[in-house]
Amino acid sequence: MNFVEKFFEQARPKVEKGQKLHWLASTFEAFESFAFVSNQTATRKGAHFRDAIDMKRAMTVVIFALIPALLFGMYNVGYQHFLSQSQEILAQTGFWTIFWYGFLRVLPMIIVSYVVGLAIEFAFAQIRGEAVNEGYLVSGLIIPLICPPDVPLWQLALAVAFAVVIGKEVFGGTGMNFMNPALVARAFLFFSYPSQMSGDMVWIYDKADAFSGATPLGQLAIGQTPTSSVWDMVTGFIPGAVGETSFIAIMLGAVLLLITNIASWRTMLSIFVGGAFMGIIFNLIGANDYMNVPFYQHFVMGGFAFGAVFMATDPVTSSNTNCGKLIYGFLIGVMAVLIRVLNPAYPEGMMLAILLMNVFAPLIDYYVVDANIRRRKNRMKVSVK
Repeated sequence: MNFVEKFFEQARPKVEKGQKLHWLASTFEAFESFAFVSNQTATRKGAHFRDAIDMKRAMTVVIFALIPALLFGMYNVGYQHFLSQSQEILAQTGFWTIFWYGFLRVLPMIIVSYVVGLAIEFAFAQIRGEAVNEGYLVSGLIIPLICPPDVPLWQLALAVAFAVVIGKEVFGGTGMNFMNPALVARAFLFFSYPSQMSGDMVWIYDKADAFSGATPLGQLAIGQTPTSSVWDMVTGFIPGAVGETSFIAIMLGAVLLLITNIASWRTMLSIFVGGAFMGIIFNLIGANDYMNVPFYQHFVMGGFAFGAVFMATDPVTSSNTNCGKLIYGFLIGVMAVLIRVLNPAYPEGMMLAILLMNVFAPLIDYYVVDANIRRRKNRMKVSVK
């Protein structure tokens, strides 16, 4: 790595203040911090607690946590394609052929997401004269994972641009946004191009016409019983968004996030509790087939698990108080199942549930803090003689 360090040392004087390339200072710092740990801290005065976890390390851990869902998603894209041709063709196709097919379909989505998103991030950083934050490293990978494998790349590029500019940069950049940028991108696609985000044709790349291609949520929304077994939903061998199908792969990422304390267990747990609570209520009502779906089945369908692990736990857009995290997560779980069952037009309720609670997260924290202040005041009251 000495030659890389030497390269940055030689290039640094050219971007210093007063030099011709000073306008590229933010870009230079971004690449340097990506290659090496920064020797500078943002805090200059006062007493501060610091540990080994900075934003760069936190984002790196999240990316590692996403790898199981990404790799399985690539395999499943190929698996669903060959399965749609016929069971015989799938049986004759080797593991690496299936994976390579999915890899070649998902890789362009990732490239488009990073190229468009990072270009906008770099441009805003240069205009403002600020450092480029590492926040988009995670968002840039999550966005392709929550999209269908058949989404047109130009639509994905538009969604990324909208999410970064409108969902993030207009509010000041990383740490200032009040909505999850990845979900803003998906919402943009869902409402702007519904035919590319719903129906039976979009969840399998190059699907044979005779094959259904409907997701379990899509089948339930039109009153059909899912043809996939619960075990298929747990393992992930079902049509769906690239990284949302495998409950097992998502939980592997959840374990890493919890062990490293990057994500809050309170938020994750309360989401599943809220989903179970609403699901059990619907099971007791049982007015239609959708209400009779076992509550635990909601956890392994659609983006429930992925949203609970990777998006609802975003520290910027979620509640920050311990009690607030429990309330925030519980309401997400309740709203996700509620939207799924009562509004067939939006079979994937997790996206809308998280975005809605992103808006109310500051309000939840406000009332939690206010209640704590009033409770402490009551304990500290001293009688005046």
